[in-house]
Amino acid sequence: MKLGMFMMPLHPPSRPYAEILREDREAVLLAERLGYVEAFVGEHVTDAAERITSCLMFLASLAHETRNIVLGSGTLNLPNTHPAAVAAQVAMLDHMLEGRFIMGISPGGLMSDAEVFGNLDKNRNEMFVEAINMVLDIWRSDPPYNLEGKHFQVSTQKTMIPEIGQGEIAKPFQRPHPPIAGTAVAPFSKGVTALAERGWQTISANFLLPKWVATHWDSYRLGRSNVGAVANPADWRVAKSIFVADDEATAQEYGLGPKGPYQFYLRQLIRKLVTGGGRANLFKADQEMPDSAVTPDYAARQLVIAGTVNSVVDQILAFRETVGDFGTLLYACHDWVDPALGKRSMQLMAEQVMPRVNAALKN
Repeated sequence: MKLGMFMMPLHPPSRPYAEILREDREAVLLAERLGYVEAFVGEHVTDAAERITSCLMFLASLAHETRNIVLGSGTLNLPNTHPAAVAAQVAMLDHMLEGRFIMGISPGGLMSDAEVFGNLDKNRNEMFVEAINMVLDIWRSDPPYNLEGKHFQVSTQKTMIPEIGQGEIAKPFQRPHPPIAGTAVAPFSKGVTALAERGWQTISANFLLPKWVATHWDSYRLGRSNVGAVANPADWRVAKSIFVADDEATAQEYGLGPKGPYQFYLRQLIRKLVTGGGRANLFKADQEMPDSAVTPDYAARQLVIAGTVNSVVDQILAFRETVGDFGTLLYACHDWVDPALGKRSMQLMAEQVMPRVNAALKN
């Protein structure tokens, strides 16, 4: 099993903007030094707690300070951006990284983003499919472009000057395009099946109960079977909130306690997904329990793996026993309330936890 990281960087809105951006960059650079194989970074425009407004811009800032780690958009919220802009910007970043890029895509899940971009009342799944199809059409065709959709249009027919290159959008470094991955945030996701049918990969979100994560493999396997292919667990990434400490008391207080970053993260999600979004089912082990019972403390104990090295190894193995085989474990990044503890956890995860997990899986 490989080790990567997924950054849905929720920070207290009171923290200085420049400071949290430096922290998020430092986390990726630390992951590079520790041998994490991938780093996915999310984006939202209208969230004071999640301040990376363009994952591509953020990743570009890391392109020439990293050498080995593969960087991924986690995710590009396609209804909020014109396909021509996505095609051009992804192509540029893919060349800057010389192919160390994975294109994570989604319809976007933050409703205030949908509102600010004017698509709150539109069919965003329909916009999402049209947008990615147009991006791929741009990359597979030569100018002048003439793509007409219900939501987007792409054309350079009237202004093309072929002898000087005007009217042409760059193609990616990787051909025909970078690997594409979609994030799954719902149980029994039909989106996972659709991704698999197109030969794309899946990332299971870190805020899903293990029993819901397990449903994604069945959906992915169905999609591959629909096109006469065999599903490969190596193509499945699973994100998980994990905190590793040198002692159990610190693990419990920082990883599961009310003053730690994990409960802060879950307070944000519960407000957005339960109170504001009607998605309490994602957090409920028993669907009969009332929404009011979905508290940060309850959610942390359901969703966060926290402990010393040996304890975390055991918890990861138990988690994998529940969800099944997958190729990459994505360590979910959270605010560094205590930078020393945040960095130490990443170090212990790479240097001690994962080698022991992989040794156990071989036995």
